[in-house]
Amino acid sequence: MLRCGVAGLGRWGRVLVDSVQGKSDTVTFTAGVTGRKDRAVDYCAEKGIDLRDDFSDLLNDPNIDGIVLATPHTQHVDQIIAAAKAGKPVFAEKPLTLDADDARRAAKAMADAGLPLCVGFNRRFLPAMIKLKELATSGALGTLMHIEGNISGSGALRYTDEHWRASETESPAGGMTAMGVHMMDAMMSIMGPVASLRAVSERHAAPVAVDDTTFASLKFKSGETGVLTTLFATQQLWRIQVFGSKGWAEVRDQERIEVRMVDGDKSVEEFPGFDMERVELEAFAATVTNGATYAVPVDDAIHGIEILDAVVKASKEGVEVTL
Repeated sequence: MLRCGVAGLGRWGRVLVDSVQGKSDTVTFTAGVTGRKDRAVDYCAEKGIDLRDDFSDLLNDPNIDGIVLATPHTQHVDQIIAAAKAGKPVFAEKPLTLDADDARRAAKAMADAGLPLCVGFNRRFLPAMIKLKELATSGALGTLMHIEGNISGSGALRYTDEHWRASETESPAGGMTAMGVHMMDAMMSIMGPVASLRAVSERHAAPVAVDDTTFASLKFKSGETGVLTTLFATQQLWRIQVFGSKGWAEVRDQERIEVRMVDGDKSVEEFPGFDMERVELEAFAATVTNGATYAVPVDDAIHGIEILDAVVKASKEGVEVTL
């Protein structure tokens, strides 16, 4: 059983804890720290988590086998480097950092320490996404031409000025940081790295100072094109569609994949009730304890930050950015 300390016990930190606590045979949370300790006392008591005063308390505890970060993005690089020095493997929520150089520094610190660094791109574990990748990369869809993705939600409508995400510093390009990096990782896992992009990022409806409408046109190094859209002030949507010369395949709402072929064949398959947070944390445990290969290569996580940086630059300067 991998015993983890969690840093960050806000909404998402609790999603991670709830996915495995008392349910998993391979990973559990034994201790935690959070920015507003008074708000987590009752929750930690309920979950059997020892609520500590400082992040260093997790790093210095010999009974903690791994660190899970659900903290603000800007804190990740220093926390990861500190964990590397303490000899603790890390699972970090996405994005890994908000700067590509910071991402490379964090990754190097973990690699130099001989420790795994796993990033929480949970959609890589979805059965529908695994099938979509198989269809796209096996040739079943013919020659690939284009990919489209839309990941949207209403988060910005709920934020107040006090929320840590409610600033350009923590949410550059708005929904791209909170959600779009997930879709970009999904698209990249199928099409490979991005060569260049153009982007627009604007604020129309959000009550706080973050963009709520962001989209990018992409050129992949493999030659195909793509469009990524993320809206931060509307109803939730997850849609990714790959187009090939023999047909297209689309994953919608994460659980449903539809395939339509030029020759008329079509199919729909659904995968309900899949807990991707539990699976990704158990994959982290397998990586730490058994040396299993984690589904998200660190180089992909770093490239995702390069893409995020490029989206911010392209949207602010109105230029095409080459990666």
